[in-house]
Amino acid sequence: MLTERIPELTIISGKGGTGKTSLVGSFAALAKNAVFADCDVDAADLHLLLAPSILETIPFLSGHEATILPQQCAYCGACYEVCRFDAVIRTRVRGEGFHYRIDPLACEGCGLCHLACPSEAIAFTERDCGVYHLSETAYGPMVHARLHPGAENSGKLVSLVRQVARKIAEQSEAGLIISDGPPGIGCPVIASLTGTSLAVIVTEPTVSGEHDLKRVLALTRHFGLPAVVCVNRWDICPEVTDRIEAKAREMGAIVLGRIPYDRAVTAAQVAGKPLVQHSDGPAAEAVREMWKALEGMMAEGLPQRSFPRSLADVTG
Repeated sequence: MLTERIPELTIISGKGGTGKTSLVGSFAALAKNAVFADCDVDAADLHLLLAPSILETIPFLSGHEATILPQQCAYCGACYEVCRFDAVIRTRVRGEGFHYRIDPLACEGCGLCHLACPSEAIAFTERDCGVYHLSETAYGPMVHARLHPGAENSGKLVSLVRQVARKIAEQSEAGLIISDGPPGIGCPVIASLTGTSLAVIVTEPTVSGEHDLKRVLALTRHFGLPAVVCVNRWDICPEVTDRIEAKAREMGAIVLGRIPYDRAVTAAQVAGKPLVQHSDGPAAEAVREMWKALEGMMAEGLPQRSFPRSLADVTG
């Protein structure tokens, strides 16, 4: 290894459905002595390919939420008056005036109602946002998580998943961390990229794929992260593939390779197996070649981080 720090490959995409998780599953099957992290906590699905055995499940508590305690409430309406998020619901009860409750989906956890209540009738507790799992797969340890429906703080959960995966990697003396990042350019993506060694960006030769790749490359350049680009299903539109690769090079990324359209990819997903274990077809062979290229890059030295630039600089 180049440094004492365990390298981390983070596979991301500008949009959903480009084949990012399928690629991660194959990389997991090809890697030796690696730890895996599913950082797509809003729609985690790497477990469908790696079939983890869950060893431990831990609650993810983040932020706070307010709850009115009916037995202590004096129905004064102070909470209703101070809430700026319309989270306090007021209902008229015949003969009793107004009663109040808090909508947990609308509550932002600011705590103002808790402070304003003269009867101390509003509990302000940590919010149960989801869970994360410590698991074992046939290919190595895995950390994955799930947010509850409507829960927030996905960026914090992504950071936690990565921290736990790195701790496991250090304890087990693993040689690599492979992270399945979320799609897009939002907070969860930034949380999955911070401090990573290399961003592997998966795109496809479509109008949206070409557009979203530019946004992701602008993001990695903004944070000074080295990036490589893979074009999945490249042969459905070779002209757009050529444009995508030219743009990637122009923005400082390395073109890692192309994966052709192959029905074996869908068959592998239905079978719940990584592509490279299910098929020896052209797509599987392309993935194996890309993995060899990544191994060569890691052996020779990953690209150096570039100096951070503003988004205005990289987007013109």
